Amino acid sequence: MAKLSLENVRHSFSGGTALKTVHAVGPIGFVLEKGEFVAIVGPSGCGKSTVLRLAAGLLDLDEGTIRFAGERIDGPSPRRGMVFQQPALFPWLDVAGNVAFGSRFRSLGVGARRDLTAELIAAVGLEGFEDFYPNALSGGMQQRAALARALAGGPELLLLDEPFGALDQQTRAQMQAWLAGIIGDRGITALLVTHDIEEAVFLADRVLVMSGRPGRLRASFRIDLSTDRRERVRTSPEFVAHKAEILAELEQ
Repeated sequence: MAKLSLENVRHSFSGGTALKTVHAVGPIGFVLEKGEFVAIVGPSGCGKSTVLRLAAGLLDLDEGTIRFAGERIDGPSPRRGMVFQQPALFPWLDVAGNVAFGSRFRSLGVGARRDLTAELIAAVGLEGFEDFYPNALSGGMQQRAALARALAGGPELLLLDEPFGALDQQTRAQMQAWLAGIIGDRGITALLVTHDIEEAVFLADRVLVMSGRPGRLRASFRIDLSTDRRERVRTSPEFVAHKAEILAELEQ
């Protein structure tokens, strides 16, 4: 059974002084298998983030069906964790408090929750920063804390909305490699939205290309590189060829 499936999904937005309706996405459909990492790329405004929010249950469908583990999605769930472009940490909580907040829906005792928080803080490389507040952290550290908070909910699916888009190039590359390790070690299914083709090729098993608005699926590319993403070499001929193939599709 697929972990996530979208079938003939459509979504529109209404707003403005004239209450105009904008057809944002669809019809669109695709499937994520268990343990698969899929990236979505496409032009600005094509509805990539809208697809992610529909999968998270944050938006209602106009038409179509979205199923998670065979069940219709009818709202948010801790089984589907989401990480946004901006970390959105609670400024009144320190790192430990933010991460612990992610496990609030799980049936864990005080001790187990404390142990899980410590484990995740160590996993994202923030040991020693447990009592730091968000305003004292760099952008990369804030995103690590945000991802740890999402993982604390025990998600089976991780939804990533350009989580490294606001970071500088060097920090972004470091975070991509770090995320590749976290996802691979934990066997989590993931859906990533990004404008960065290199990021998509580095992280994904498959890259989906969307058209301009209303966003539809134009093409799907299987990334035939090492299954251990940390071993992918960005300058290798195979890596560069994947980037060129996806870019050519986008430029059409």
